[in-house]
Amino acid sequence: MRIGIVTIHRQLAPDGPSAMIDHIVGVAQRVEALGFDGIWVTDAFGRGWATLDPLVLLGVLCASTRRLELGTCVVQIPIRHPVEHAHRVQTVNLLSAGRLRFGVGTGSTRADFEAVQADYDTRFKVLPGMLETMRRTWNGEPVYGPALTQWPGTEGGPPVLLGAWRSPRWINLAATRCQGWIASGIHGTWEDAEIGQRMYRSAGGKRAVLANIFTDLRLEPQIPAVGRPLGISLICPPSEARDRLRRVEDLGFDDALLVCPGDDPGQLEAIRNLMR
Repeated sequence: MRIGIVTIHRQLAPDGPSAMIDHIVGVAQRVEALGFDGIWVTDAFGRGWATLDPLVLLGVLCASTRRLELGTCVVQIPIRHPVEHAHRVQTVNLLSAGRLRFGVGTGSTRADFEAVQADYDTRFKVLPGMLETMRRTWNGEPVYGPALTQWPGTEGGPPVLLGAWRSPRWINLAATRCQGWIASGIHGTWEDAEIGQRMYRSAGGKRAVLANIFTDLRLEPQIPAVGRPLGISLICPPSEARDRLRRVEDLGFDDALLVCPGDDPGQLEAIRNLMR
């Protein structure tokens, strides 16, 4: 099972904006040096705190890493224009030399939609069509006007992984129209993960990812303020965390994406030791 790290940058480094880029690059290079498989970023902007655009952030990481997968878990598709969005995604796909893994979803926070005058209530209805528009754009097809010219070698776009609940509709879409399914450790339970995984494999799905597994191995861990109890986490002693990771693997997931405490990136070494 591959292990990736989810990094969430919500505020400036203590030394101000000039230190932020050093912090971001330093974390990514440490993740790569320790032998993790990927670094993944999240998407939010109307939540009441400063955040970073995921594609701009991954653009920075394209130049500061060489081996890591660079992923999103997940980008909210309905709040952006699909053709313009496809162009920006294709740019990161090119600059990363094909390392981009594009995790997508409907979005679940009304504030993000209201910030850009998008319709929150129709997000489930419009998602499939917007993904199809992005695929057509990546294939060099005209959609609303002239086709966008694709860079040689990037035709077809990056692998797309759909973040979804255990609903048959969305899991079938992930299995048949996308290259992977992303389940959430925040919103899903162990039962959800098991049932969803069984449905996904039955539908022919290839890559299953359990993302946003908050991890804190310290003697006095901090519980993240996510507005609800965590469904699946590694906020526990290392021995128990190792058992929980093994359980994730036994359920058949190909990837586990762990959220490392932002105030203690030194925990990356402790997390890595879980895998030995």
